[in-house]
Amino acid sequence: MDETALQIQLKTLPSSPGVYQYFDANGTIIYVGKAKNLKKRVSSYFTKTHDSGKTRVLVKKIVEIKHIVVETETDALLLENNLIKKYQPRYNVLLKDDKTYPWICIKKERFPRVFSTRRVIKDGSEYFGPYTNFKTIHTLLDLIKGVYPLRTCNYDLSESKIESGKYKVCLEYHLGNCKGPCEDYESIEEYNRNIVAIREILKGNFKDSLAQFKNQMKYFATNLQFEEAQKVKEKIEVLENYQAKSTIISPKISNVDVFSIMSDEGFGYVNFLQISYGSIIRSHTLEIKKKLDETDKQLLELAITEIRQRFHSNSKEIYVPFKVSLGEDVRVTVPQLGDKKRILDLSLRNAKYYRMERFKQIKITDPDRHVNRIMAQMKTDLRLHEEPRYIECFDNSNIQGTHPVAACVVFKDGKPSKKDYRHFNIKTVVGPDDFASMEEVVFRRYKRLVEEQQPLPQLIIIDGGKGQLSSALNALDDLGLRGKIAIIGIAKRLEELFYPEDPIPLYLDKKSETLKIIQQLRNEAHRFGIEHHRNRRSKSALNTELETIPGIGQKTIVELLSQFKSVKRVSNASLKDLEAVVGVSRASKIYNYYHTT
Repeated sequence: MDETALQIQLKTLPSSPGVYQYFDANGTIIYVGKAKNLKKRVSSYFTKTHDSGKTRVLVKKIVEIKHIVVETETDALLLENNLIKKYQPRYNVLLKDDKTYPWICIKKERFPRVFSTRRVIKDGSEYFGPYTNFKTIHTLLDLIKGVYPLRTCNYDLSESKIESGKYKVCLEYHLGNCKGPCEDYESIEEYNRNIVAIREILKGNFKDSLAQFKNQMKYFATNLQFEEAQKVKEKIEVLENYQAKSTIISPKISNVDVFSIMSDEGFGYVNFLQISYGSIIRSHTLEIKKKLDETDKQLLELAITEIRQRFHSNSKEIYVPFKVSLGEDVRVTVPQLGDKKRILDLSLRNAKYYRMERFKQIKITDPDRHVNRIMAQMKTDLRLHEEPRYIECFDNSNIQGTHPVAACVVFKDGKPSKKDYRHFNIKTVVGPDDFASMEEVVFRRYKRLVEEQQPLPQLIIIDGGKGQLSSALNALDDLGLRGKIAIIGIAKRLEELFYPEDPIPLYLDKKSETLKIIQQLRNEAHRFGIEHHRNRRSKSALNTELETIPGIGQKTIVELLSQFKSVKRVSNASLKDLEAVVGVSRASKIYNYYHTT
């Protein structure tokens, strides 16, 4: 990747949390870093003067940048940790494998214990986390122990040993922190109900526990135990602001490949996440050019085979958004809920970001391809027979019922063509009548284009709902143009698109490029119309103020306003000041007009 390509990539990075990876000329990862805002953080390497010689050398060696988008800063921290351990980049501080983040474990045993640990053991126990600090773990464990009394001893509480009376309750029982399952004072069913509730807390479902804490807080406050109430309140605040579940790591998910796809008219974008024992160790997005209008299923099957061969993946299970056929050696899972679905959603998010970045890069490096893609997308989204290379949009400006005007703005290849904009003063309509005004303007516009044998647009957009659209259609009928030009109306309130003779409006995705261009057209027409309306009102104001003075013409008005800047200042000017600008005779007429009672 040359320097120009690197600069283009920097311009199109997302402003989201994530992890970035720098590669040298040999394709080797030389640095991994995390960022709250990828665009700002990565750009800073290339825009700042670095004091460290090592950093300057690093920047010189960077020839390619890759990144993985995540949900939160915590996710970025955990993912950075995993990738540094996996690849041990030259310019990163090396992380020892024994220095890992802590987890909360629900031990697989009779009357399970709940405790924190840095070791994840494959013995069937449940692990939640990892957590980036112990404060969160202590808060969670305090919450759990405060609401659900649990044992802390490591006795083997088998049924036979309890029945034989081998154990005696300890101090924890007398303090009320444990209900004494060792002496069969608590049943296994009751204890396991508590474990189910604790599992929900660790998954991020605090609803029941928070309600219980709030009741405790109210109880303490009612009984004037304000210190206790404050302690409970602090725990509630910590828990309400805490995101308990990381989307990056789930220890149950091991040796899995995750694939997702985004596509448009010409290309498919397939993201691949490689998961090893609950950690993301690789992310890659493949761009595929369509040849025969292939389906997403066909593209995904092709991409999965290619990517697995390229990265020598032998995973026996893959997660995908829909069923694909890959043979009998691979287990295909389509996640619907939980941790698996979160990881699939993360993959899809990375595919979307990659697609958006490619669009931005193409807009800079290949504007023709960018325009062609936009036009093809608009043709599909708006159900048109041809690409709308030439669009005209009409808007009425009828503020306070005075000086009705209209505007027509023109977009060619998705961009404003300002030299083709046109203003209209309403001539045949008396009073504020948007429908009749729209009919007049559309008729005048296309009557002139037809008479002058000018090209007609492929699409007309009317700013308004069904009423304005019907009025515009009447004008096209009168000109014999109905059916020859596509026409739609856009209603402001819900961004509804109306079609002729179709009572059901079309709703586009709020983030779609097609809707954004239509909104840009509508806003530009409104701005252009308001500007013309304002100019007419200003001119009218001059007429009513200065041109009503006997013996004062346009040339004198221009001289006055050039000197005094406003009609108000003219009216307040002294006779001497007026004489200096327009002479004795005209100055006297103006002064007497404003000062004669």
